[in-house]
Amino acid sequence: MSILNTSVSGMQADSNWLSTISQNVANSNTAGYKNVETDFSSLVDQIADGDQSFGGVSTRAVSLNALQGTVVSTSTATNLAVQGSGFFVVSDSSGTLYLTRNGSFTPDASGNLVNNAGYYLMAENVQNGAPPLAANSLTGLEKVNVVNAGQTATPTTSGSLTANLPSTASPVAPANLPSTNSAGSTYTAATSLVVYDNLGASHTINFYFTNTGPNTWEVDAYDAAGASANAGFPYSSGPLATQTLTFNPTNGTLSTGSPLSFTIPNGQTMNLDLSNMTQLAAGFNVTAATANGNAPSGISGVSVSTSGSIMFNYANGTSSVAYDIPLANVVSPNNLASVNGSAYLPTASSGPVYLGTAGGAGFGKIESSSLESSTVDLATELTDMIQAQSAYEANSKVFQTGANILDVLNGLKP
Repeated sequence: MSILNTSVSGMQADSNWLSTISQNVANSNTAGYKNVETDFSSLVDQIADGDQSFGGVSTRAVSLNALQGTVVSTSTATNLAVQGSGFFVVSDSSGTLYLTRNGSFTPDASGNLVNNAGYYLMAENVQNGAPPLAANSLTGLEKVNVVNAGQTATPTTSGSLTANLPSTASPVAPANLPSTNSAGSTYTAATSLVVYDNLGASHTINFYFTNTGPNTWEVDAYDAAGASANAGFPYSSGPLATQTLTFNPTNGTLSTGSPLSFTIPNGQTMNLDLSNMTQLAAGFNVTAATANGNAPSGISGVSVSTSGSIMFNYANGTSSVAYDIPLANVVSPNNLASVNGSAYLPTASSGPVYLGTAGGAGFGKIESSSLESSTVDLATELTDMIQAQSAYEANSKVFQTGANILDVLNGLKP
């Protein structure tokens, strides 16, 4: 009977081996799939007085989750692959969290990133600021949504203006300076900048430069919306800022007066850098003028950095970080429990899940517009299939031999 039992366990083991081979072959094109190997272990029923009673063989299927698959490029920016150690954290529709290397994420009808197995990508929402995630907990993660960003506007807070003021200009009498905001106000030169308030509305700020004496100028900033219908002066309200500029008489560079600070209507305090202003024997000429901030703009695309930062890119050319994708891992990835869709759950044998930043110590980098291929090698699987088939047939021969012996024993008569 021991011959029959041992050969049956052998056939069962080889059948399990063929089953894992079949699973590997079927998933040779599944993104993020890790091939499964069958480990064989001998069984011994008992040992008595030095005699061994063999019991056959047992098998255990092991998913080689630590293997790195080939990373291939795709045309979808939200397709993600991990180059190195780590797993994406995903959830199913009920909110249960899993780990996966299947990064075939695309927006669903609601804009949530979901892979082809139905798992949603989880990340930390940092659009309004967020504290650091706990390294040993998956709480605080939420579904990544890439269509509900709405519009964004950035108020102006800084800028710069570079221009030359003519050293040959005649001084203006104090009573007629732009800072007096009178009908008789006059100036030497003027220019303007478009800036943005807290709501993204644009404002034109007029700047007046007026010679007040040797190497000395006055600069005044006015909100253009308050200008009179004629020549500008008088404005409906006084200047936003008035400041004195002094220049070095030997080389014409600015000595004092930069930056010029003022509050934009319904906006922030703007610091205008004037340090590159000059006073030379040439006409008034603006050579550079910049101001940050932007009008309201909608999202035009999404990009992902190697560290896992998801950035919303807006039509006006600006971008902002919306989510941080953490990577998760366990001490023993090969002991994770496999579930449908190339996803995994931690077990007592795998160890608990811990989080980290992509590209940080112990974690790989995230590559966007990429997918990790299956680790299955078809040539190896087909070779193993032949070996498993031969072993199964050999065990069946042993079983047949045992059955023949049993027939002989049953045919013996006293």
